Amino acid sequence: MKFVTYSSDRGPRAGVQTEVGVIDAWDLIGDTESASLKDLIASGGIDQIRAAVEAGKGEATMVGAGGILAPIPDPDKIICVGLNYRSHAEETGMDLPKAPTIFGKYRNALVPDGATVTLPAASSMVDYEAEVAFVIGRRASEVGLDDALDHVAGYTLLNDLSARDLQGLTMQWMAGKVFDGSAPCGPALITPDEAGPHDGIGISMLVNGEKRQSSSTGDLIFSVPQLVSTLSSWMTLEPGDIIATGTPSGVGLAMDPRTWLEDGDELVVSSPQLGELRTRIAR
Repeated sequence: MKFVTYSSDRGPRAGVQTEVGVIDAWDLIGDTESASLKDLIASGGIDQIRAAVEAGKGEATMVGAGGILAPIPDPDKIICVGLNYRSHAEETGMDLPKAPTIFGKYRNALVPDGATVTLPAASSMVDYEAEVAFVIGRRASEVGLDDALDHVAGYTLLNDLSARDLQGLTMQWMAGKVFDGSAPCGPALITPDEAGPHDGIGISMLVNGEKRQSSSTGDLIFSVPQLVSTLSSWMTLEPGDIIATGTPSGVGLAMDPRTWLEDGDELVVSSPQLGELRTRIAR
């Protein structure tokens, strides 16, 4: 199934994306008090929603341009994993990490599919990073590898926009990772049954129509279940937490000459399983 958060006259709400429009998820199960996709995931209501849709319940409505928001606009945590594709580690000349290298982003970074992101005035070296992200479905604390995928609610796309000059100011990367709009995310949360095997999700990046990145999660150094297991041994992961799994080779930082984003650039992160995430760049 494809879940979205959409804008309505009742505020942001969880919905099921269908070929003919969006069905309000909470209305499907007769809950008049709840609204968010994060709460739906935490309640364990995904199977109930699936059964209702398969039974033909609910009425789909068309949602206009700008009406689809980031799938989880209110996560407790956005955890990003750096240097997690073998090809990207190689192109940067860095050794393969012995454990996941993580950093955080904040809610101000999240913008939806189709957003225009204004580059930060403090940086002249902003780069793109196409990523597959997954969302936690059940609280995870010290989860074993064999049980890790049971804690994944679904997958989505994320573009880890990175101000490389700010990123390199200190030993920690976060200064270059947290500017407003630095995490375009979406358009939908795809449940694991539809996304397919965790190590077979394709990912690519087009910049102004030119393919710059192309790979799959089969090249991850730390797989999705390994990330769930390891991260949950470091902290408790909560329903709705977003984990971005890293980017493959082909970033602007590694090009010769290096190439940075400019006003008017069009970015498309795409995946055969997860759809397309489009972003326009402004200065």
